[in-house]
Amino acid sequence: MTQRHVHHESRQGIDLASVLRSLCAALLVFLCCDAAAIAKEPAFRVLAFYSTDVEPDHVRTANDALVFFRDLAAKNNFTFDGTTDWTKLNDNDLKNYQLILWLNNFPQTPEQRSAFEKYMEHGGGWLGFHVAGYNDKTTKWPWFVDFLGGAVFYTNNWPPLPAKLLVDDRTHPVTKQLPATYDAPANEWYLWKPSPRLNKNVLVLVTLDPSNYPIGIKDIITGGDLPVVWTNTKYRMIYMNMGHGEKIYSDPTQNTLFANAILWLGNRK
Repeated sequence: MTQRHVHHESRQGIDLASVLRSLCAALLVFLCCDAAAIAKEPAFRVLAFYSTDVEPDHVRTANDALVFFRDLAAKNNFTFDGTTDWTKLNDNDLKNYQLILWLNNFPQTPEQRSAFEKYMEHGGGWLGFHVAGYNDKTTKWPWFVDFLGGAVFYTNNWPPLPAKLLVDDRTHPVTKQLPATYDAPANEWYLWKPSPRLNKNVLVLVTLDPSNYPIGIKDIITGGDLPVVWTNTKYRMIYMNMGHGEKIYSDPTQNTLFANAILWLGNRK
């Protein structure tokens, strides 16, 4: 073999090695970019509905909730959007979200109600606070009463007061990090009749401790079974009675409960 041929074959070997190195580098860049894209993909998407033309205390609570959940979303890789436009409670807008929140109000039109029913019946998630669960003889929404486990609003205490709460089930993902009891910040507590606990599909997670009775000054609750947090196991949902005033998000234990709830609902498939 001539020296010329040797040099030619040597150059071919160098060129092939260079090509292979370039391909490996390109593949590495592609894999890194792909991994980065996967890492940035949110775990789930949340849309929170709230109103600004309701009780001032309910507006304050919603504003605190927005701050709390946006911060939680940034730390836990989920998307959190808020809106005061309840017309977004429709099939087209809801399909982009795995979980919706009602912070201080509830749907007002048949169209919004129908869209919510369809969303929940097809596996959507819901986290409702305080007045979000309100219903009585004037609301005329039997599906929603059943959704809440048959619970119908009966009465409430006034003014808002702190209360000792009992954690019924400390094995559930929403309450597993909570103590057996804790002192909740001031809230307006709702009593329901019948109690949702009587429904076989309902799992009560937190209850007002009977030691609080009588609770109230102007409006007094003297007794009764008063569940505060529960889930209807037929759906991907949690109802929480907390939601009145500026102290709701002031307690670390209660904030753990809120965080657990949204992460559990959002990550459930």
